[in-house]
Amino acid sequence: MLSRRGFLKGGGLALFGIGMAGGIPGFITQAAAENKLYIPYKRKKILVCIFQRGAMDGLMAVTPFTDQFLKDARPTLFMSAAKSSTGSPLIDLDGRFGLHPSMAVFSQLFKDKQLAVVHGIGSPNNSRSHFDAQDYMESGTPFNKGTASGWLNRAVGLLGHDAHAATPFQAVSLTSAMPRSFYGDNPALAISNLQDFAIQMRGNPMGANMAAKSFEYLYSQASTSLLKQTGKESFDAVKLLQKTGTANYKPANNANYPNTALGTALKQIAQLIKMDVGLEVAFTESTGWDTHFNQGTENGVFARTANDLSGSIAALWADLGQYQDDVTIMTMTEFGRTVHQNGTGGTDHGRASCNFILGNDVNGGLIHGSLQPLAAENLEDGRDLPVTTDFRSVFSEVADKHLSLNNDRVLFPDWAGNKIGVMRS
Repeated sequence: MLSRRGFLKGGGLALFGIGMAGGIPGFITQAAAENKLYIPYKRKKILVCIFQRGAMDGLMAVTPFTDQFLKDARPTLFMSAAKSSTGSPLIDLDGRFGLHPSMAVFSQLFKDKQLAVVHGIGSPNNSRSHFDAQDYMESGTPFNKGTASGWLNRAVGLLGHDAHAATPFQAVSLTSAMPRSFYGDNPALAISNLQDFAIQMRGNPMGANMAAKSFEYLYSQASTSLLKQTGKESFDAVKLLQKTGTANYKPANNANYPNTALGTALKQIAQLIKMDVGLEVAFTESTGWDTHFNQGTENGVFARTANDLSGSIAALWADLGQYQDDVTIMTMTEFGRTVHQNGTGGTDHGRASCNFILGNDVNGGLIHGSLQPLAAENLEDGRDLPVTTDFRSVFSEVADKHLSLNNDRVLFPDWAGNKIGVMRS
């Protein structure tokens, strides 16, 4: 484990190292080497968010297997928890809900009361457009398309650090582009891969055109302004990542990350957490949840994607070891799937889904939320699992409790609902 390091005191500098075959340019390395200022950072609470893009079928991930209406609606997709059933049965969680067998690694975390599930979660906006629903969820304003900032960027602002406590790694997205969740005035990083140093630091969406500017130009601009005040801590941040040998990182506790985009992203988030660089909000994404065709049951598209999600999260959790008390992991997806299967062995765009929250301060071992019997009269538009838990009630509770935020009016400005008790008091 590396010593804790000090980095940028104020966010405003944009660094781009995209597609640099030769690594970090020499003038940056030299600038970093000349700077001898290091400020240790106190270990902080960290929220890791994973967006499941494509809309996960929550009724398949965590199935109300005693519901005869669901069984009738899904003649080839319904799965049983009975041990005598053909194929791999669901993992019975509480006598009513069963976990998909491809997510078996979640079952022990659930038994240990570290993992909670919220069912019937979704947006009050009934859009079934992936783009719109994701945008609404990431902005945190489901009826205001013009919101400039994302809810996670606002959360970063509410953390309230002064200039001496700031770090360029406070908010990091392990994605190729800045996610909508991080748009806003507070600085955030998008890092496609620590090994490639494909780094983009951006305070707001208007900074996108800076990607075309060279390192030399950015350095010359910063040298006359920001660097006069901060020294060269920002370049030292780049130098530190360069020296960590991220390719040779060895996960703790025999954690076995899947060799997938999500597995790699969460592995690199673990590295940043253990480096104690001041990370407080991390983001990445899981894709492949749009299961219109050949969804499958214990095998197939859904099973492979669910196995990747659960395996990657379980590996991160094991790898964290002594850092587990500092970290909460939360998933989200834009909407769920139809209760009835379609004619091509899949499910179409629906309304509510479920999400997973993992941590030592989570009210785990429970299925939170409300799910009525899936009779036609209980379905939204006669076809969908209705949203009974507004996603903002869960996101705000997790952020408030874990990150000690206390301003829901800023975090979710159009919402004044109630929490559901997914976090321990």
